[in-house]
Amino acid sequence: MLKDFQSHISKNFPELLKNKFLLACSGGLDSVLLSYLCKQNHMDFILAHCNFRLRGADSNGDEDFVKELGHRLGKPVYVTHFDTMGYVNNHNVSVQMAARDLRYHWFKGLMEEHAIEYLVTAHHADDNLETFLINLSRGTGIEGLTGIPETSNQIRRPLLKFTRQRILEYAQECNLEWREDESNSDTKYLRNKIRLEIVPKLKELHPTFMDNFERTLGYLKETREISKSELKRVKRELFKTDGQHWKISISELKKLQPIEGYLHGLFQEYGFTQWNDILLLLDALSGKTIYAENYVLLKNRNHLILGKNEGEEQEEFEIQEGVIQIQQPIGLEIKQVSEKKDNQGNIIYVDKNTLKFPLTVRKWKEGDYFYPLGMQGKKKLSKYFKDEKLDLFAKKEQWLLCSNDEVVWVIGRRADDRFKVKDTTKQILSIAIQ
Repeated sequence: MLKDFQSHISKNFPELLKNKFLLACSGGLDSVLLSYLCKQNHMDFILAHCNFRLRGADSNGDEDFVKELGHRLGKPVYVTHFDTMGYVNNHNVSVQMAARDLRYHWFKGLMEEHAIEYLVTAHHADDNLETFLINLSRGTGIEGLTGIPETSNQIRRPLLKFTRQRILEYAQECNLEWREDESNSDTKYLRNKIRLEIVPKLKELHPTFMDNFERTLGYLKETREISKSELKRVKRELFKTDGQHWKISISELKKLQPIEGYLHGLFQEYGFTQWNDILLLLDALSGKTIYAENYVLLKNRNHLILGKNEGEEQEEFEIQEGVIQIQQPIGLEIKQVSEKKDNQGNIIYVDKNTLKFPLTVRKWKEGDYFYPLGMQGKKKLSKYFKDEKLDLFAKKEQWLLCSNDEVVWVIGRRADDRFKVKDTTKQILSIAIQ
């Protein structure tokens, strides 16, 4: 196995031969063997062990074992302790998720502190199979069926090509010692149940089951790459940049077949995992919106509009009397002029004496109204936006210039009649978008 490992590292992980790396070591079979293999291959690494304080004396025993392992290998060992159950209670997550969050956060800080670029973990081929089956049982697209990647960002997993059986046999051949975690035999955890009850049955089906599985993963990865290439092509054709958003033709989307697969592939990276919601949105009334954590998808007549979900902005920016220019949140220039010209989209003229300073620039909110210049009476901004056929994103991005919270200008669109220049006006201000 050592020769196979050395060849595998040289071919697929040459960066680990040139750089010091962090090796996550629990004290279990997989990480102990990986530590020995890296040592035998003369690689430069330090060990990192997490004590999650979940198993009392056994957790402390694991810690002591890893410290002794580091001493035998002549490698530094860094250890940290976590209040894992406290994290579980504070964040309302499972123990497994808490442990994952805690350890990877610590690994990241440790790597930054010691200027280490790579983290190496001991995931192996059986872990890949278990992950495949977990994702399959929960329902997943092709991404969930391609297994654990050998490399992802700074993480390297050089044991993924080796089975648990091969790892065990080599560890026994080398007379290695390791720690057994009793919780690994508790089938109340889904992964353990799959490992202990389902995987052995699958391996009984065919003597080369694991080899066949690895070959299938390879085919799935190739299919995924073909799929990604096709989705990139479609996105280039259909996702048209519109300011800070993307505008997507609904009629063109409907031509894609199978449409459900395309919708899933095109929108999942933005957090939209319920493709049926998007399918229904295609024929919904204009204005219908669906939300992901960070993005919004809006039906706007013949198009879908995709943009970031930035939440509600309540910030106000003040303009003191005498200020002639601002840059935030929008560039405006304010000048006193001797005569009025016609208001245009990017400039208005107002009677200075009708203003109460400081002026404010803010986003619109429900209930806002104004008196559109040239019209009789007031109008709610929501109605004005509807008449102007503004979509959700355009409304969210719309800035107002206000005096004493009264709208002076729907900036770039329409001035308010109450502040217009009259024959009796003595001081005229021009306010222009820069």
